[in-house]
Amino acid sequence: MSFKTLDDLPADLTGEVALVRVDLNLPMKDGSATDVTRVEAVKPTIFELASRGAKVLLLAHFGRPGGQRSSMLSTSMVIGDVERVIGKEIMFIPEIAGPVVAQAVSSILRDGDIGLLDNTRFWPGEEKNDPNLAQAIAAHGTLYVNDAFSAAHRAHATTEGLAHFLPAYAGRSMEAELKALDAALGTPEQPVAAVVGGAKVSTKLAVLEHLVGKVQHLIIGGGMANTFLAARGVNVGKSLCEHDLAPTVARIMDEADAKGCTVHLPYDVVVAKEFAANPASLRTCNVHEVAEDEMILDLGPQAVEALADVLKTCRTLVWNGPLGAFETEPFDAATVALARTAAALTLEGSLISVAGGGDTVAALAHAGASQDFTYISTAGGAFLEWMEGRVLPGVAALEV
Repeated sequence: MSFKTLDDLPADLTGEVALVRVDLNLPMKDGSATDVTRVEAVKPTIFELASRGAKVLLLAHFGRPGGQRSSMLSTSMVIGDVERVIGKEIMFIPEIAGPVVAQAVSSILRDGDIGLLDNTRFWPGEEKNDPNLAQAIAAHGTLYVNDAFSAAHRAHATTEGLAHFLPAYAGRSMEAELKALDAALGTPEQPVAAVVGGAKVSTKLAVLEHLVGKVQHLIIGGGMANTFLAARGVNVGKSLCEHDLAPTVARIMDEADAKGCTVHLPYDVVVAKEFAANPASLRTCNVHEVAEDEMILDLGPQAVEALADVLKTCRTLVWNGPLGAFETEPFDAATVALARTAAALTLEGSLISVAGGGDTVAALAHAGASQDFTYISTAGGAFLEWMEGRVLPGVAALEV
């Protein structure tokens, strides 16, 4: 796709008012954010626009107020955290359109100043993508910048609607995300491998159906692998398994064969009779040797070694989901080992690695591999919908 970035704007933005959609939906505890990763992601865009002379108005949602005002869900709750990361004072504006915003823009904010508008979801028209609301917000700006990929799968007034009323640009975080995703599945260097893990096949059917036509190697992990194994006639004992999806999984594997995609399933696994840290019943066995009272909780070392060899033949990797129950040792071993292999291959320049999704971010951080991946997306639903091949409204609105 083709989209405009901040590079397409004049160097001097004095006199401009930039409406910037960001994601400030931060996890909170005792009145302050426990993780400011999302603020750090949008800092370059905010800082660049302000330093070039624009007045910057930040638009963000916070929680799920359902179109009703709530003091506990006001974006004023996060303004202190945002100021600390950005390193500049920010003016809170308790509206998103109307006289209060107009006065702030014309009489209070100076060139290079930053204002934070209130929770966009206080207004019912936001989630309905009401063009009247979008137009009312747009009246206060001269340009629109979307830097919230994590909200781009929503067709809301501030994620999609504004692009119809103002010149629209991708912020630096959005730009990096879109370039990384294009490198992963848009126009990737081949061969391409995809790691898809997690508990249930049912939550990622659309992802799997899309990927079999896009990648050469599909690596299945987590509880999902149990369902694939069962569909091939393997007895998985009391493992987490969606037996009712066996016909669907069999169809996906047939489609993969027809499209030249190899589906990789483990031939050795780590099992236990109970799910606990380092259980006494822990053992590694061939997938055909799982007892009725055992559950598969991770891939075995031979499987991981074989998968590492697969990655060494690939040029691009897309990763979503852990390979085992990584939160509990020793069932993190496969995820950690393969993540470190991918990181090492990326570091030496032979692999482009893109990962995303909440559990994936946590798993790669746990493995100490995050810093060496080419790109890690912190977006949840938007990343998953992108992997499904769906059009993201907030992204499509930026196309030129």
